[in-house]
Amino acid sequence: MAETDRTTGTAEDRPRIAKLLARSGLCSRRDAERLIVDGRVAVNGRVLDGPAVTVGPDDRVTVDGEPLPEAEPTRLWRYHKPAGLITTRKDPQGRETVFDRLPPDLPRVLTVGRLDLNSEGLMLLTNDGALARYLELPSTGWRRRYRARVHGKVSPDALAGLADGMTVSGIQYGPIEARLDREQGANAWLTLALQEGKNREVRRVLESLGLVVTRLIRLAYGPFQLGTLKPGEVAPIKPSVLRDQLGATGPALRTAPRHGRRSGSGGGHADRRRTP
Repeated sequence: MAETDRTTGTAEDRPRIAKLLARSGLCSRRDAERLIVDGRVAVNGRVLDGPAVTVGPDDRVTVDGEPLPEAEPTRLWRYHKPAGLITTRKDPQGRETVFDRLPPDLPRVLTVGRLDLNSEGLMLLTNDGALARYLELPSTGWRRRYRARVHGKVSPDALAGLADGMTVSGIQYGPIEARLDREQGANAWLTLALQEGKNREVRRVLESLGLVVTRLIRLAYGPFQLGTLKPGEVAPIKPSVLRDQLGATGPALRTAPRHGRRSGSGGGHADRRRTP
């Protein structure tokens, strides 16, 4: 049975406040909960002190006194992340982020499937926080495919053993399909495929085999491929293609504003690229 509010309406009509913030494209659900705890979110003028609140289409939601941006239709883009950029929106050390390099005509977007500073290749961008969360869940089942240049002696038997999963420094990693493509002196190129995508998983697993990763490129995220995208380029994915790939079990995609117009009435539009 769908969760209902104290008054009336289904969970779809009255989502939790954090889910609504994420769906608006303002931030991820995790960031939304942080905004709420920090006292920056209000509903109908009342500042919230926790995320256990549902809201309806007639409620006025504000963040830092500004109404939510209007909820645009869900969109997804492919992006070729260059090496040397971090994927957080704001870096305490002042390093350049992917958001500093994105085309100015993009709306405020969230990254799907982070890559570390020195990694490059395919990232997905979306204006829908719920979609971003869904695509990152291991249960979604989308495989990530990488190409890695490594320094060291490659053991085919050790690579084959990755298919059984392994534990490194107390962290359990799932099965990884690994193939040796070619060797050039003390260097080699590998192709790897995995589903979990834990923090620095490829680097840590290969280091446990005595291999130092000197270059790491993500070639694919689920059905979406890096293809011929050049570093820094962004390409939209057609909504029909996204719907086909998500299938019946994927999250509902926005096709028209739901809460944005009424929630934001009387206050204009929030900056879609505003940092939470």
